[in-house]
Amino acid sequence: QCSYQLLAVVPPSDGGPSVAVAVDTQHPLSLLLNGSLAGSELCKIQYHFGEFGNYSLVVKTLSASVKTVSCDVVINEDPINSYLPILFAFLVYLGILAVLIIWRLVMKIDPVRNWVYKKLNPRETDRLINSELGSPSTADSISSDPAPRLWTTTSRQRLRSLDTFRGLSLIIMVFVNYGGGKYWFFKHESWNGLTVADLVFPWFVFIMGTSVSLSLSSMLRWGSSKQKVLGKILWRSFLLILLGVLVVNPNYCLGPLSWENLRIPGVLQRLGLTYLVVAALELLFTRAGADSGALEMSCPALQDILPYWPQWIFILMLEAIWLCLTFLLPVPGCPRGYLGPGGIGDFGNYPNCTGGAAAYIDRLVLGEKHVYQHPSCNVLYQTTMPYDPEGILGTLNAILMAFLGLQAGKIILSYKEQHKQIMSRFFIWSIVMGVISAILTNCSKEEGFIPVNKNLWSTSYVTTMSCFAFILLLLIYYLVDVKRLWSGAPFFYPGMNSILVYIGHEVFENYFPFKWKMQNSQSHAEHLTQNLTATTLWVIISYLLYRKRIFWKI
Repeated sequence: QCSYQLLAVVPPSDGGPSVAVAVDTQHPLSLLLNGSLAGSELCKIQYHFGEFGNYSLVVKTLSASVKTVSCDVVINEDPINSYLPILFAFLVYLGILAVLIIWRLVMKIDPVRNWVYKKLNPRETDRLINSELGSPSTADSISSDPAPRLWTTTSRQRLRSLDTFRGLSLIIMVFVNYGGGKYWFFKHESWNGLTVADLVFPWFVFIMGTSVSLSLSSMLRWGSSKQKVLGKILWRSFLLILLGVLVVNPNYCLGPLSWENLRIPGVLQRLGLTYLVVAALELLFTRAGADSGALEMSCPALQDILPYWPQWIFILMLEAIWLCLTFLLPVPGCPRGYLGPGGIGDFGNYPNCTGGAAAYIDRLVLGEKHVYQHPSCNVLYQTTMPYDPEGILGTLNAILMAFLGLQAGKIILSYKEQHKQIMSRFFIWSIVMGVISAILTNCSKEEGFIPVNKNLWSTSYVTTMSCFAFILLLLIYYLVDVKRLWSGAPFFYPGMNSILVYIGHEVFENYFPFKWKMQNSQSHAEHLTQNLTATTLWVIISYLLYRKRIFWKI
């Protein structure tokens, strides 16, 4: 529903085409050709152009008497296959994975393992071989997992699947933030809809909620007072918000005291506020024995829900506030309940209404200069108003996302060691969230009551992401903690140092070896190489920190 924009004016010419223009290749385009007379529409054609292709729009007069004109697109140069670099990168990483698997299989052979271990540490090997212990066991050998204790039954409290889930989300986030090879599906969707880039932040919020449930339960079980735990929650939230405002800020290059244009919302700020609300809510209403199934329940099938009914009431109240503000708050110059991108969207009827009530609240509370100035919608929809995807109203739904992650943690606590129960409930929650999304969106991108929208953090966006998150956690939990078919590597390592990796990749984004000058800035292959190299370096750094037992916790 975009209004037509002037692409070019073709002057009268007896020869061939006299005007060259560049067009978008992400979406199919509608080209409208008008004559020199006002309102004289000659022809209209819809076409999906390919990347780096060269085309001609051939216009022919079929009948001069009735002014019939035909328009045809002719391919002068075929577009390139821009996805070949992704295939090549996939094959490279597949080859690396194959080498690592072969290496681990070879290392299980005793003579080979002993020989390698002796070359790396001859004195220690001789001592082990000559001692009464005999040859080194699998646990003594060098492997990619330096902490086999995590797999023992005596220390099953920390689930590797949670760190693996967090690390997977974080690594995709780092890759996307570095540019994603300049592919459109590794960038945030302009407005409604989803791309790969739109998946990772809500997943990170989800697994944060899961970790909150497990960590608070552990602290209280070990005798920490609620006052002490609340102090830790407040301090951690403060640090996350402070780091987001002062360190990871698009305007920090203007100087530490550039308050006039300082962006107040942000990713870490949203994480800090969400963590504060969800953790405080869990701490306030937690009941002794509720997380272990010790309480007598009239309905055991709901033992992970019913004991926490005050929390559900609070969350539903927050959701009601979001719905009321979004659809009932009057916004000057905009229709009530507007959820569109503004600009040239909706046929250009509401150019200054980007984000509706969400943007209006941010400008009213924070000020126009203290929100994000370049939202993802400003290129496609040519918007002029600032809009912050991490704004105040969207944070209410981020709390809902974290609370659903908290629910996943309660399932793990309520059904300890009951793997089938845990996985079945993950699956049920995924189905429930998926059904809610289908109802809200009418199974469409644009036509539903509440479309899936990352910029707004709409309710349907949260339920859709929760649906995916429950399924993904189920799969990782099954592979890593139940069947132990996968150690979680390499995502497990950045998952153990998530704050350090996130802040580090933001601060050092423009420094070598994470970035360098490219020969062809239009090449997907060069961008993909640079972005994958930078992302891989952070995986290696997190692995080395893990080996050295260096963890940055807040």
